[in-house]
Amino acid sequence: MTPMIALASTAVDRGQILIAGIAAMLITIFLGPKFIEFLREREFGQHIREEGPEEHQVKAGTPTMGGLIIFIAIAVPYLVLGPRDTQSLAVFGVAIGAAVLGFADDFIKVTKRRSLGLPARVKILVQIGLAVALWWVATDQVGLDPRLQVRIYDAQVYIGPVLYVILVFLVIAGASNAVNLTDGLDGLAAGACAIVLLAYTAITIISGQKGLALLSACLVGASVGFLWFNSFPASIFMGDTGSLGMGAAIGALAVMTQTELLLIILGGIFVIEALSVAVQVLSFKMFRRRVLLMAPVHHHFEMLAWSETKIMLRFWIIAAVCAGIGFTLYQHSIG
Repeated sequence: MTPMIALASTAVDRGQILIAGIAAMLITIFLGPKFIEFLREREFGQHIREEGPEEHQVKAGTPTMGGLIIFIAIAVPYLVLGPRDTQSLAVFGVAIGAAVLGFADDFIKVTKRRSLGLPARVKILVQIGLAVALWWVATDQVGLDPRLQVRIYDAQVYIGPVLYVILVFLVIAGASNAVNLTDGLDGLAAGACAIVLLAYTAITIISGQKGLALLSACLVGASVGFLWFNSFPASIFMGDTGSLGMGAAIGALAVMTQTELLLIILGGIFVIEALSVAVQVLSFKMFRRRVLLMAPVHHHFEMLAWSETKIMLRFWIIAAVCAGIGFTLYQHSIG
């Protein structure tokens, strides 16, 4: 292939990626108003925990399960324009599986009118199943070696199949639950997901993983489109349908691009949110003292009288800095 033909081919591929992302965004914006009206008519509203910030009580009844339109918007351009290769189908399948789990959790909450949905053990079992399926595809079908890529020093550490499947579970479950914990303020989780997924779009384009690049672009577009309705004051929440699904998509992308360790930096904002909960729980159990006024950490700043918009924007800045550092480390490792 001559250089000019290769360049044209690359331009076409990137054009498809851009079109897919824009299509996902427009589908979300187009479906949003009708879907919100549909949920309001059926009183599928968010139940607010009594122990949460008092200011959140006014949000009770806001339509939830917005993750449904997010994944419809992702599925259409991906299935129409995507190459549907094994890697991207595996990531898409894991994301849909986690979204279905979240939908079941949301449905129980709205129909039973309570803040608790599925038991924790059910969620863990489903996440184990999704992780094992992704591990099998990654190792048996795609042929990935069970190695940890240490991007800072450009090193590889062989961990073996047993530890690798455990690692895949920790990445999928950790990413899903971390995004779920972050989804506590209007627009916070959707915006942070868009930032991290934009970094993964760039990573997959650089690595030549076209299917994953197009899927990542769809995930970014749907997240941005959802922000049209989810930004403060939110007209709809993504619910566990969206947060568990988007988190699983990020985790699965990390596995398929072998950036499991780098995800700690790329998704630094989610790590901070999850760690804040872990530190709060451990501190209270061991010393009967709370480190934060309320966990996750975004609620701590709410208790300090920061506005939701101020917290959201500053956390987006942190997310962008973390994603930028992670992407730079990735570029350095392949340079």
